[in-house]
Amino acid sequence: MISFIIWLIGVICCIWCIKDVWTKKQDTIIKILLTIALLCFSWIGLAVYYFILKDRL
Repeated sequence: MISFIIWLIGVICCIWCIKDVWTKKQDTIIKILLTIALLCFSWIGLAVYYFILKDRL
């Protein structure tokens, strides 16, 4: 049950970050690559996006 809750929180955060990526004015290729990275590396991708990439985009 706890693993399902952690997975669900990860999915919700991933969708939120993907929405945030697609609202920024960047090239479509960068948006697609970030979306794939966020979907593949769920929690690690979220941490990298939030702490490193969010301010640089």
